Amino acid sequence: MKANMKIDEIRKLGFDSLIKSLGPDGMIRFIHEFDSGSGDYTKERHTWLSHYDVESIFKEIKKKK
Repeated sequence: MKANMKIDEIRKLGFDSLIKSLGPDGMIRFIHEFDSGSGDYTKERHTWLSHYDVESIFKEIKKKK
């Protein structure tokens, strides 16, 4: 690698190397390991789970047994 390579050249060389080493599927799986996603999971989780309490969870478990 040359010290003066542009970022798009480095990115292409990196992708090419990953594909050569891991194959296309492996490259995608590898890249997903570094995807942090978007949003604020903690805030969103409170929205999804706000209607649950210990009692309602317990009732739902008993109902499914």
